[in-house]
Amino acid sequence: MIDVLFSLVDVNERFNRLVFDPVYINNLDLTVKSSINHIPSTDTQMFDRVCEKILPRIYHQVKKLICEPHSMERILFTVDYPQLRSLSLVNFQKETFFQCLTGSTILRSLLTNQITHLNIEIKDETIAELCNENKSNIFPFILSLSKQLIDLTFSEMTYTQRLGISTFNLSLTSCISSTLIKLKIDVNTFDDCLYLLDGRLECLSILIVKIREISMSLSKIDNTVSSFESLYRKLLKLNHFSLISVLHTIFYDAQVVPLLQRMTNLEELTLFISVLRSESTYIDGNYFYDEILVHMPRLNKFTFNIITEIVNANVGIVFPLNDDIQFSFKKRGYHQVGSYSDYNPTMGVAKCHVYSLPYQFELFIILNNFFPGGMFNKVRYLTMNDTSPFEHELFKLVSQDFPYLENLYICNFCAQENKQDSSTLIVFPHLIALKLGRSHINYAEQFLFEKNTRLPRLRKLTINYKTLEMVTDYFTNDAMRLNCANLQSIDTDGPFVRPKNFHQYFPLL
Repeated sequence: MIDVLFSLVDVNERFNRLVFDPVYINNLDLTVKSSINHIPSTDTQMFDRVCEKILPRIYHQVKKLICEPHSMERILFTVDYPQLRSLSLVNFQKETFFQCLTGSTILRSLLTNQITHLNIEIKDETIAELCNENKSNIFPFILSLSKQLIDLTFSEMTYTQRLGISTFNLSLTSCISSTLIKLKIDVNTFDDCLYLLDGRLECLSILIVKIREISMSLSKIDNTVSSFESLYRKLLKLNHFSLISVLHTIFYDAQVVPLLQRMTNLEELTLFISVLRSESTYIDGNYFYDEILVHMPRLNKFTFNIITEIVNANVGIVFPLNDDIQFSFKKRGYHQVGSYSDYNPTMGVAKCHVYSLPYQFELFIILNNFFPGGMFNKVRYLTMNDTSPFEHELFKLVSQDFPYLENLYICNFCAQENKQDSSTLIVFPHLIALKLGRSHINYAEQFLFEKNTRLPRLRKLTINYKTLEMVTDYFTNDAMRLNCANLQSIDTDGPFVRPKNFHQYFPLL
């Protein structure tokens, strides 16, 4: 929006009426979208004009404000915002955000006196140590400052192996709020989730939580009667709960299920979880109803993505067929369900992936050769993993079924068996990041050779350096130049000295 303000204000009266329409300026987005040809000096010119000529004319109408670290201080200091109730602080690094939170009197005043809706998005390129005292204190500090806060989002914008990591450890703090109704947050452990629900957030009715790892409890929870009752009583005020946890857990039955059974007044439930079991069977509709849904008589919306992997799957276990899995949900009233399963008796491993439709998550993990297809318009991040080779036709299906895919991670060490020619070209028009570090060289050829695949927006590549040398023929092969022309980052399995032709092959590196 800032470029619109910069370009159109005071061009003529008609443009002014459009730009200053309250519908637009009530919600003011002052972030800048970067690009390959981004010129920082242009940002400075835009902000000079916006702060000096535009904000003084609209400040009294702004109700929602979105800003970034490089501009936040100036935007907040330029004018007062008497109607401001919603504030979004995006693209902050942890240290930068903590400095702003403790150093800006204007920001602290807004949080204390005006802000009811606060959105914080941390976007760190590297993962810092979690035990840092300052970072551990960010969340309680926000709660202590924000006396009017009813809606808080505190998230880390990353889809990596550490998806869902938080900037604090709740078990080290005492976070209290008497106003907060809705909380969306990334936490480190399942214990953190329990602490959020122990009564310290007394008005909380909506909790949307992303948990990095559901593992055995390491916290020193006092198991006296009073503490036990506090942690395990019915959660009567909670009516909306969402849990996303990507890493495999063996503690689903022992920890997650008992928590869900306490949510007797729940009206909306969202689950994204990957469960590892031993000598058991899949989580299907029968299990959900008997163990969870029967405890939630008010539930009217259930959105889910459940992966079950069974290890030590012995011959005595009868695994349901895919049609049986579908029927177990349909007979409970959930008719729009997708699923696929894979049983490998030789390896003693069985897998089942079941999800509600239409698919509602941005992430789809562990797609394998049994994937039945479908339409997944919301997915931006996909992981593919199998012990059988991925062929060209599967990637063609993926490109069609995940039309807005931005991040793709492939884990497969099996060589392709059916090589395809350029007559079956595949296009991933939105793919930005491709990870091939744990895959056979065939998949580098599949994706980087322009006769096979077109990647017009590829910016980040993760690959073994030896593989990169081989597929580029030591950076002389023209067959990959088109897909590599816009790369801004290459992550390899170790440091290397750039050879003579490297820069010519990757001009933006």
